[in-house]
Amino acid sequence: VSRLIRCLDPASGEMHRWRTPSMIGSVALAEGNGLVCGLADGIWLMDRATGDFTPLFRPEPADPAIRFNDGKTDRQGRFLCGSMGVHADPLGSLWRLDGAGRTRVFATGIRISNALSFSPDGRIMYFADSLERVIRAWPYGPADADIGAPRVFVDTALWGSGPDGATVDSEGCLWTCLIQVGKIARFTPDGELDRLLDAPTDLPSSLAFGGPDMATLYVTSIMDSGSGRAISRHPKGGCLHAIEGLGATGIPETPFNPAPPGSGG
Repeated sequence: VSRLIRCLDPASGEMHRWRTPSMIGSVALAEGNGLVCGLADGIWLMDRATGDFTPLFRPEPADPAIRFNDGKTDRQGRFLCGSMGVHADPLGSLWRLDGAGRTRVFATGIRISNALSFSPDGRIMYFADSLERVIRAWPYGPADADIGAPRVFVDTALWGSGPDGATVDSEGCLWTCLIQVGKIARFTPDGELDRLLDAPTDLPSSLAFGGPDMATLYVTSIMDSGSGRAISRHPKGGCLHAIEGLGATGIPETPFNPAPPGSGG
């Protein structure tokens, strides 16, 4: 909503900020001091040294009723990003962009794209339409092939919420924010609930492991989503939170590797 990317060094407390050309939905690391970003109108590459943005992919024709939301790189460094209807209409798609600029669509009819994450070996992709309150798992190959048929991984309606952002730890367990009940859940690779934690605020939105040993769980949260659907009543709404001592470690994400200009592919 604020059109702002922040980068914090937890050790020094140093903060960097960059303005984005449009509303930001997701961000992932890219090779060479870059960030790959899911913005309202498409996927962009940002240079952290200059703050300059370069468009990598924008669907044609442009549709102001659709914006990009949750995104993540797969284990091969390709960037997947789900679009969604601005008013939660079923207009979104799940896109994949590789470094050569090639795109594929893996799902359509999405209202709110979320929970995108991958198993440690990269052979399972997790993804959700939050309003369905179900996370699905797809067989996912490392090669440029079609994904398999999805199965229901977990029905989060059992805990009173749709899933928001998600990540997978080194044991293959999926962590997700249950935004409507202020909880963080960990599910085993079999889809069984392993832990249910109180989030640091009422509207946890996404999470990722970090720190020198990948043992700190960082949790983002919403202050005001801008749509009227989510407005925090917690004094720490909109803050970035760090949770220690969980006994779990994450997996470093593979950076997006954009092809050099003119390389084709």
